[in-house]
Amino acid sequence: MTPPGDADELAFPDDAIEVGRVLGAWGIKGGIRVQPFSKDPEALLSAKRWFIRPPERVGAKLGVQSFPPSLRVTHSKVHGDSVVATVQQLPDRNAAEAMQGARIFVARSSFPSVGDGEFYWIDLIGLSVVNRQHEALGTVIDLIDTGAHSVLRLRRPDAVEGASLEASERLIPFVAAFVDDVSLAERRITVDWGLDF
Repeated sequence: MTPPGDADELAFPDDAIEVGRVLGAWGIKGGIRVQPFSKDPEALLSAKRWFIRPPERVGAKLGVQSFPPSLRVTHSKVHGDSVVATVQQLPDRNAAEAMQGARIFVARSSFPSVGDGEFYWIDLIGLSVVNRQHEALGTVIDLIDTGAHSVLRLRRPDAVEGASLEASERLIPFVAAFVDDVSLAERRITVDWGLDF
């Protein structure tokens, strides 16, 4: 039986974003180690409720393992290149080990606010990109982290199925020198970039 008030909390959010996966147990008291999908895992760290889905491909080791629908986070912190956390539903190391491979989702609405000129990658995917002459350059399908800066990966508007990457995609550095404006409300990015680049 679900305690009163918990039914809504346990519903998988419509705006859920996958932010990491469980690598395995951490410590002896039921802690877990998580691989974040962002080099700045602030959304993962700030959320007090993680929603869980099984791995996309269930391996022989996991069998038909069932996972709790969500985890209530009591403590989380960065530990090296991963995040470690303790949660209410995992009382010991065995329970934590059973979570290996689980995918972790957080509601997009619970992400921390970002400053002016900062964006979550997930908010940029799907935006149309135009240049200063209002010519369509494509739609953002992904971003690439080069270490120094991010690069927008666009699907060209005239791309045909089966075309080479060069003919179907366009890369534009996501830096102030080329990006004039990002309007999430209008779902558009304006850049200083030519059609022949």
